[in-house]
Amino acid sequence: MKLPLTILCAALTYSSGAFAADPNTLRLGIDPTYPPMDSKAPDGSLKGFDVDLGNEICKRIHAHCQWVELEFSGMIPALQARKIDAVLSSMAITDKREQQILFSSKLFQFKSHLIARQGSPLAADANALAGKQIGVQTGTQFESYALKNWAPLGAHVTAYKSQDEVFADLQNGRLDGALLGTVEADYGFLRTPAGKGFTFVGGPLSMGDRGVGIGLRKDETAVQASINEAIASMRKDGTYAQIAKKYFDFDPYGN
Repeated sequence: MKLPLTILCAALTYSSGAFAADPNTLRLGIDPTYPPMDSKAPDGSLKGFDVDLGNEICKRIHAHCQWVELEFSGMIPALQARKIDAVLSSMAITDKREQQILFSSKLFQFKSHLIARQGSPLAADANALAGKQIGVQTGTQFESYALKNWAPLGAHVTAYKSQDEVFADLQNGRLDGALLGTVEADYGFLRTPAGKGFTFVGGPLSMGDRGVGIGLRKDETAVQASINEAIASMRKDGTYAQIAKKYFDFDPYGN
């Protein structure tokens, strides 16, 4: 059943409070340092799979997308402080996060991977990580995973504010490896000139999440219902697949 526009507008008005000039505006938090999901074009405009999905969702729920750039670790605090209305920045749906916020239905789902320089002594066995410097982006499931599973084995886990900083220190040799999403590692780094000489290490890893969704405040069930309907309709009418083909040669939705 389609959510009446009047109900959606009322929900957005309540959600936005005094922060948004237009009650039909949905302020979406994004960290544009994670290509091909979230990044910036040379002219400074935002681009990426998340951005295209978000703009299409806003179109379908009759809302105006206002993208708000934030560090990833500050997304949930900003959402709870009503500085933004939603998070659309490749945020994985985890049990821990669901204790704090509400999520939309799944947008896509990827495995994760460790990357390192070709010829690196790092091996598939996590025990080989002892004494190695591993970079992750702060506030991510990758940070949680590495601290829980690799730090006890002797790995030194270093968290950075942005993924760009992780890649920079990987290139200059300050890091032995980096843990992030397989697709982001492949398309956002390994296939670029900066990623020359680097490769995947070991097999893909499961972080235990249920895919990526749009983060909302706990009381925004009306907005959640409208967003979920938009996602379902995009999947059904082929729009999701059309957007995905701009970035990937496979279906990113996952099983």
